[in-house]
Amino acid sequence: MAFASTFRRVLGGLSSTSSVLHSQFTALRRNSTLVTPKLFVSGLSRLTSDEKLTEAFSPFGQLVEAKVIVDRVSGRSKGFGFVTYATIEEAEQAQKGMNAKFLDGWVIFVDPAKPREPRPPPPPPQSQSESSESGFRINKTIGWCG
Repeated sequence: MAFASTFRRVLGGLSSTSSVLHSQFTALRRNSTLVTPKLFVSGLSRLTSDEKLTEAFSPFGQLVEAKVIVDRVSGRSKGFGFVTYATIEEAEQAQKGMNAKFLDGWVIFVDPAKPREPRPPPPPPQSQSESSESGFRINKTIGWCG
């Protein structure tokens, strides 16, 4: 019996700690103020198109753009997209109204869009010392590959 009560107490303590952390996280997420009218939408179905995204977000204000990001090679949705409104106030209303809602059978999450990180510069072209006279690269693998 002592083991069971101790076990319940430990589990009870964990659940209260986890609920406190969850409520703090939720408060942080809800109180984030937008600095741009662009929103990041994640959790999209592979079937969600630009048109469906526009249709879902248009009740909250004047949309400038609604774009589902697709893979360049396959043309399939990557499961996220961006929605841009005319004003920050409209974007805030859309974030409140659409966050954790269903779209095409999937729960979507709406967060402020972050600025794109700069890409590193491309690597410099290989020098002539790395290739042979025939134009083939020299393989520097050492060891036996059998």
